Amino acid sequence: MPDLSHHAHQLRDLADLLEAQTSHPEDPYSPHPDTQEILSGRHTNRGQLNYAVPDALQLQRRIRRYNADSGMPHGDIVAIALDTFLRAKGYPPNLTRLQTSRRKPTE
Repeated sequence: MPDLSHHAHQLRDLADLLEAQTSHPEDPYSPHPDTQEILSGRHTNRGQLNYAVPDALQLQRRIRRYNADSGMPHGDIVAIALDTFLRAKGYPPNLTRLQTSRRKPTE
């Protein structure tokens, strides 16, 4: 029987790292702190997302209603929803790239 203790140790280390990355907010829909910091930045670069979504989901109408109720910009609503979903599915942003983009050029 092969010795799998090394693999078990690696899995425990990975689980510890994931637990350290995961925040447990009271509101599961609250944005990740990194996401909130990016959205609150005055000079955040933005890009356009264009995807065809089913009309039956009434996403545009629902986004407009949420915007009217909360005052949150449409783009921030979409960014938070997608970021929360993708993080939950195991696709967080590359934090190194985010930290690099936050730095000011040195000249």
